[in-house]
Amino acid sequence: MTPGSRSSSPSDPGPTGPVPASDRDRPPGEHDVKGHAFRDEEEEPPPAAARPARRITWRKLVTVPAALAVVLIVTYVWINNVHLDAIAENSLAGDTVELRWWQHVRLTAISTFWVLIIAIPLGIALTRRGLNKAAPVVTAIANVGQAAPAIGLLALLVIWLGIGPSTAITGMVIYAVLPVLSNTVAGLNAIEPTLVEASRGIGMSSMGTLSKVELPLAVPLILAGVRTALVLNVGTATLATFGGGGGLGDLITSGIQTQRMPVLVLGSVLTVVLALLVDWLASLVEVVLTPRGLEAGA
Repeated sequence: MTPGSRSSSPSDPGPTGPVPASDRDRPPGEHDVKGHAFRDEEEEPPPAAARPARRITWRKLVTVPAALAVVLIVTYVWINNVHLDAIAENSLAGDTVELRWWQHVRLTAISTFWVLIIAIPLGIALTRRGLNKAAPVVTAIANVGQAAPAIGLLALLVIWLGIGPSTAITGMVIYAVLPVLSNTVAGLNAIEPTLVEASRGIGMSSMGTLSKVELPLAVPLILAGVRTALVLNVGTATLATFGGGGGLGDLITSGIQTQRMPVLVLGSVLTVVLALLVDWLASLVEVVLTPRGLEAGA
């Protein structure tokens, strides 16, 4: 072996030519595809799909009922510790309070049922071709029912129909039909016409378009009207006492007439609690029935 020469061995093939630039820049252990293997690299797993946020949180479920329960407990303790004379005790004797509470609930439920039966189908009909021109007239008539003082409307109905729960329910329906009717018409008219035309273009019938396209898109506005009607009915039901309908209005009027503050306060607190409870339940139903794509901030 001459000086300056490089020893070679079978395991050292030695340089056979200039090293390509691509190999010079490649990190050690990584080779091109010509007879060599790539460095094993771990593939990152695809990101897991984000779970949709819960529509009803525990705070929404607990906060309002807990606050109302505290109010009821405080009122109960106060009533049991305040001095009641014979007149006040007679107004609250036995199951009178419970009876008036359930009368109020029944008046609210029945009147709201008839409001939905009347207002939603009528609102749908007023948005159909051929009847849409009558929508302003019908809405104006419904507006007269709500614009009139509730006590005056009830007095006229008593003269016409006589005294009884049915008279009170009729007045409550007339008074609460406007929010549901107007919101139904507004919700259906606000739908983009191209969506309706597209559904017709793929062969959907008029009823299919209404049930699968129009009503789901109008649900938020319709439910807002129903929620308003419910709260209105709870308040209007207190006037049912003047038409022989019973309810918590009996406690309120009895407290006013006899000047017994505990009776008046109890009737008023129970009415407020019922209104807030109904509004809370309606808000839960509104969240559940509203399509996810139409939620606020979606």
